[in-house]
Amino acid sequence: MNEQLLYPLKFAPILKDKIWGGSKLKNSYGRNTQSEQLGESWELSGYPGDESVVTNGPLKGKNLRALIETHKAALVGERLYKKFGNSFPLLFKLIDANDDLSIQVHPNDEVAGKRHNSFGKTEMWYVLEADPDGALTIGFKEACSRENYLRALAEGKLEDLLQKVPVKQGDVFFIPAGLVHAIGKGVVVAEIQESSDITYRIYDYERKDDKGQERDLHTEEALDVIYFGASPNPKTQYKARLNEETPLVDCEFFTTGLLRFDRELQRDYSHIDSFVAYMCLDGDFTIESPSGTESVTKGDTLLLPAALHGVKLTPLSGQASLLEVYVK
Repeated sequence: MNEQLLYPLKFAPILKDKIWGGSKLKNSYGRNTQSEQLGESWELSGYPGDESVVTNGPLKGKNLRALIETHKAALVGERLYKKFGNSFPLLFKLIDANDDLSIQVHPNDEVAGKRHNSFGKTEMWYVLEADPDGALTIGFKEACSRENYLRALAEGKLEDLLQKVPVKQGDVFFIPAGLVHAIGKGVVVAEIQESSDITYRIYDYERKDDKGQERDLHTEEALDVIYFGASPNPKTQYKARLNEETPLVDCEFFTTGLLRFDRELQRDYSHIDSFVAYMCLDGDFTIESPSGTESVTKGDTLLLPAALHGVKLTPLSGQASLLEVYVK
């Protein structure tokens, strides 16, 4: 297919029920499910077995891997295609924690590659909603030895060592591989991460699943990857600017900015050798490209192919906001 026919792509969300999930993704973000335990909505995924499928335009029905196989660098960028081939390097999610998630940690690329033939998992969170007492667990309050960690784990006192951070809408957290973390009850986040599903669960509050069994823990595997240092001031500090990009996170795996706009905005990506993804946080807008115009609303995630060097964004009612993500 001619590269000129590439356009902003929408995808069908992949819905994942979890024992800690709830109904906010259904009620606030329009996810089509009867479940009251919807924990995750995978918005844009090339993860094997969970490849996102296009819902708009001439490429409707094609999955993300098939698109990369066909369009190669035109879809993801020359540099990224050389590095990742037909694999899509990132995974985008919405997560609703109707109960506390397990305390967990993720391996880096080196460990995940050796143990699981997988990418590691560095991620970031943008808080979409939070109950008044909503909080996240992020790292240790003070530097901790392996011995003290294992003792606290055995005595059921791990939470005493960990840092709990109250959160509100708009808070941003960067979670590198190795950082112990958990999303707390009443918090909804947009998550951007490496394309990996490797999680080492280190504490789960002794919860039981629907069969009366406690979920597996990964104590030994986690020991080799945990960062035992203190994690002061884990929140990303930023001041949102209207009608221009506000930088949030810049790491080797992804670069994320916040766009809040109440007027027409031109975005030029001719200098970026990468796809660009939009996650609409609030409001609605149109995105105009040489291939036509698409409408976008709260909760939508779009993929802009690398061959698409510029788009025009126009808010439809008041102010709109989105996360803009690409790979440097």
